[in-house]
Amino acid sequence: MENQIGVITGGTQGIGLAVAKVLAARGAKVVSWDIDETNAAAMALLGDDATAISCDITDLTSVEIAYAETCRKVGTPTILVNSAGIAGPNAPLDEYDVEAWHKVININLHGTFYVNRVCVAGMKASGYGRITNIASIAGKEGNPNASAYSASKAAVIGLTKSLGKELAGQDIAVNCVTPAAARTRIFDQMSGEHIDYMLSRIPRGRFLEVEEAAKMIAWTVSPENSFTTGAVFDLSGGRATY
Repeated sequence: MENQIGVITGGTQGIGLAVAKVLAARGAKVVSWDIDETNAAAMALLGDDATAISCDITDLTSVEIAYAETCRKVGTPTILVNSAGIAGPNAPLDEYDVEAWHKVININLHGTFYVNRVCVAGMKASGYGRITNIASIAGKEGNPNASAYSASKAAVIGLTKSLGKELAGQDIAVNCVTPAAARTRIFDQMSGEHIDYMLSRIPRGRFLEVEEAAKMIAWTVSPENSFTTGAVFDLSGGRATY
């Protein structure tokens, strides 16, 4: 991963931070785009080749500014991992708070679109890039009482497949992963009943470890992944294998 420059959205915690650690350990320069106030401290722990840049992925201008700052301070990104996302509240669709719906869609879908849109240009210019969007098993199967989250992650899968086909003629791979639940801060947004439901659906009988996710994601954004694009990599512990 030497000479690679990887942007990770939501790199402050959870899967994003786990990916940042793996990429940094393999020689990449990592840049975390996050609005969390602990972003700088998290990157400082990874050493001199880790950079924190404040970015609100729901604001296209903020994303463009973060990209320009990344290019100026570190270089043109060759890797993009979209990890930033929220779960939103748990409620039946006919009772789902409309404002909460828009917030989930704005972060999980619109944010992913903005970040892909801005970073792809540099990859196309250089003829090389690796993008992995983090979707969810909910995007494949749909989770009850989580319509906004399920819909947003299904859309991320569709966006990934579309972009993967657009860029297939170049050495730019665009893939996504569909994790089952992992014990991260996203659990704070969910009801205990919903957490129990998700665990009951995993044949492995346990939640995903963020380090497990990071290792698979690191391969998808490595030069070794020279053929696969527009694909969905399962990380659901056997829940869905299609």
